[in-house]
Amino acid sequence: MRLERDSPKVQSERETKIEELLACPMCGGMMKVSSEESKCAGKCRRQFRNVMGQPVLIDFSNSLVSELALFQRKGGSVLRRGGLPKLLSRILSGGNPVAARFAARLDADLRGLSNPRLLVIGGGEKGKGTDAIYSSDHLELFGTDIYASELTHVVADAHKLPFANEAFDAVWIQAVLEHVLEPKQVVSEIKRILKPGGVIFADTPFLWPVHEGAYDFTRWTMNGYRWLLRDFDEIESGYSSGAGQNLLLAIRYAIRAWTGSGALALCFTLPFFWLRFLDRFGPKRSQLDAAAGIYFYGRLSENPLVAQALPRYYENQLSSTNKLSSCSPN
Repeated sequence: MRLERDSPKVQSERETKIEELLACPMCGGMMKVSSEESKCAGKCRRQFRNVMGQPVLIDFSNSLVSELALFQRKGGSVLRRGGLPKLLSRILSGGNPVAARFAARLDADLRGLSNPRLLVIGGGEKGKGTDAIYSSDHLELFGTDIYASELTHVVADAHKLPFANEAFDAVWIQAVLEHVLEPKQVVSEIKRILKPGGVIFADTPFLWPVHEGAYDFTRWTMNGYRWLLRDFDEIESGYSSGAGQNLLLAIRYAIRAWTGSGALALCFTLPFFWLRFLDRFGPKRSQLDAAAGIYFYGRLSENPLVAQALPRYYENQLSSTNKLSSCSPN
């Protein structure tokens, strides 16, 4: 359950809870948090500014995030958020039933733990399909992003997460890994802050065109994604949006490329919204090779996947359709 922020008492409780989890991004030392600033109690004794009452725990000397720009925006995002109007987004991209299924599953899988902690990386806004984790009466949810919002607790760069080792039971990272400079380093940080046997849900584009402009860097095949997450035992993986959504996107982005008009591209694409429903048909293996988006749900393992296992992993993808499909990358 989220911590409310509408009273001094709750604000103090929130700061105490966060303090228990935080680690200095510079030296790894313990942190002291107040509503005005945050201080490292370890070796470096670094002071960090707050924005919107949240600690900004970023090593700006080694980050894509600009300290000057962040505070000039008063913690706001460098990008315009919201994207398409909700109705258009619903028509062209649908919801995210895959994320919805795993949000409910994650909540259920952690029910046996006492006060399980979930970190949402890229949690500046709610991802599609995530209602179950935000409304859970069992999960202690913490959000972080490179900008501040009502859903975040800490402003941080995922390349150097400002949390203590083994602080969380699970991590939710949806439509984020394509936007980081060093995905391998981010995954390494996720491993560090997860408890042994901790769970991850990771959803990312494969053939989805560029989104978020200059802050879009990388794509993966299913095999490439499995290798990136090789330190996790797979529970389930698949495509979150398939060839139908991919074709719809190709039409939209092609029209925009030829005309330079996003509005014209939308108008031309709307009559073809039905293409995304084709994601529900066809062998899983074939859909994965033409997927707009893919996902992975797994558990931290002591026995990483070896490279020689990847060809068999590809061959062993079941010839079946996903249980749920058709989504957007966030």
